[in-house]
Amino acid sequence: MSAVPGTADLHAARERLVDRVRRTPLLEVDGAELGVRFPVVLKLELTQHTGSFKVRGALNSLLAAGRAGSGVVAASGGNHGAAVAWAARSLGVGATVFVPATSPAAKIDRVRSFDADVRVVEGYYPAAAAAAAAWAEGRDVLSVPAYDGFDVVCGQASLGLELLEQVPDAAHVVVGCGGGGLFAGVALAGQGAWPVTPVEPAGCPTMHAALAAGRPVDVDVGGVAADSMGAPRIGRYAFAVARQMGTSSALVPGEQVDTARRWLWERCRVLAEPGGAVALAGVMSGAVTLPAGAGTGPVVVVVSGGNTAGDSSTARLA
Repeated sequence: MSAVPGTADLHAARERLVDRVRRTPLLEVDGAELGVRFPVVLKLELTQHTGSFKVRGALNSLLAAGRAGSGVVAASGGNHGAAVAWAARSLGVGATVFVPATSPAAKIDRVRSFDADVRVVEGYYPAAAAAAAAWAEGRDVLSVPAYDGFDVVCGQASLGLELLEQVPDAAHVVVGCGGGGLFAGVALAGQGAWPVTPVEPAGCPTMHAALAAGRPVDVDVGGVAADSMGAPRIGRYAFAVARQMGTSSALVPGEQVDTARRWLWERCRVLAEPGGAVALAGVMSGAVTLPAGAGTGPVVVVVSGGNTAGDSSTARLA
């Protein structure tokens, strides 16, 4: 693997994206509402194009490549596929997206809504990834990884660079972690400004397992947020950044993710998908705490996605 992205790489990605992606809004929350003793700022990345942060990495990958041959290909549980499809359509390029049959129908339909050629594969994300790689073999197409790509990480870092401007006094940043692309990008963007804690659902402990083993390892994944956070192993860039920065991950059980989702909906009318609420679950459950010596500014929590089943999801949270 090449070295992790440097500052110049992150800023180059930001320049590519600045007029193409949304500068997503913030919502300030009294920590007492969440049962914590510090102020909290929610970064509402679920208002991004296609409903998740994934657009940043997908679009930067296409723009950085400069060309996409006869099209682009990706494997995805849903959010990355929608992001790649949207990015490809915005640049006039065709997209082929392989999705596992275990993905929610609403997410598969969302990928199709951006004019992608969707190929449904029996099984889970690894099966879709294998099918995408086999299909791309010998074709003049650009493969866009879901999380473990240099340009993907640089694109996700644009969220961190936004936070440096929006919340310059932040004491801590908390993000959900599946394959780790968002964690790696935000942590690299915020070096020297604030620490970043990755939060994982207990059913998808890829970073936790890798840090325990001293290297990325395969894990069995499942549970409430597996459709968006079900990477079978942590990305190499994310692991390298975590080791470099001495990061520890926080684990939260599925019921805490549901509690955080419900809170977002009932108190803020923010309808996050399970994976989008994992970071907040880490704060509400106490799994994430402010480190000793942290500043007095707010803790920023990224609400990373909102691709839910619509009305049925809302009803389940009521």
